[in-house]
Amino acid sequence: MATFTVCGVSTNDGEMKVRFANDVMRVKVLDKNGHTDILLIELPTPMEKDAAVAFIKDIPEFAGANAQAAIAEWIDKNTPKPKVERKPKAEKVVETKPAETVTETETPTEDEQVALNEELQAEIAGEQSELDDQPY
Repeated sequence: MATFTVCGVSTNDGEMKVRFANDVMRVKVLDKNGHTDILLIELPTPMEKDAAVAFIKDIPEFAGANAQAAIAEWIDKNTPKPKVERKPKAEKVVETKPAETVTETETPTEDEQVALNEELQAEIAGEQSELDDQPY
């Protein structure tokens, strides 16, 4: 992670925020961009952002309510939240129907097929004659 040698707070558009830099001359850039209440200090050693914020939190220069609120907001926003352990979901129970049993049927013999065919043809012929007898 990146390290910084300067840390502090400034107000821009009415909102005070924590600022990080590697040179105290950052004050000029912040001022040029309309920041007010600029308070930056040099850190004793280069630090990552979280260590720098922890360091300035206890310094008397940052004891003001606005500075402490900006620091607390930064810590809240940038501190990793512990992952919530979720309970595994219960498995869904799916009801299944028992499989239908299929019984083998014997294939009709050739003579039986001929007889069935004749029965069907007679039935169809009877239905056809009934239709022929009906008026249109």
